[in-house]
Amino acid sequence: ALETLKMFEKKDSRVKSAAATNLSFLYYLENELAQATNYADLAVNSDRYNPAALTNKGNTVFANGDYEKAAEFYKEALRNDSSCTEALYNLGLTYKKLNRIDEALECFLKLHAILRNSAQVLHQIANIYEIMEDPNQAIEWLLQLISVVPTDPHVLSKLGKLYGNEGDKSQAFHYYYESYRYFPSNIEVIEWLGTYYFN
Repeated sequence: ALETLKMFEKKDSRVKSAAATNLSFLYYLENELAQATNYADLAVNSDRYNPAALTNKGNTVFANGDYEKAAEFYKEALRNDSSCTEALYNLGLTYKKLNRIDEALECFLKLHAILRNSAQVLHQIANIYEIMEDPNQAIEWLLQLISVVPTDPHVLSKLGKLYGNEGDKSQAFHYYYESYRYFPSNIEVIEWLGTYYFN
């Protein structure tokens, strides 16, 4: 696959950009950041208006820890194609990393309007509300997430924990017990259920 993609490097700028974007992504997945960065640069230089190339370049910059610069690449990708969901998602993650929580939430809410049943987006929104210390909103979004992935033991235990923190022991028990049903090895869940039965 790499050899085939490398043959396209000699073609016109759009084909070269697409091939370089794919090569960059493959190297990124293999955690070869130097090669991924080289091909991301080639992709962007070949076609500055390619949102996939800009998103990929943002990913390599993000992986190297330059979050502000990564955000700029994601924003440029969105200016070129406002429907580039990868750039919007990664921009939200970048804002989260930069502790710009309101901007991160805005990105994920926009994404939710596009991808109504995306478990990843619902999880990010719930997590941001947790960071913002708004448990009611976090619970609301986790309940939506459970409608998409009803057997996720981590989400179920998170709901149990939030309900427990809010003082609703019956709901906490319900979600901890559901979590236990799907993943009976979670020590935190077992401890909570043991304490509940003991009391």
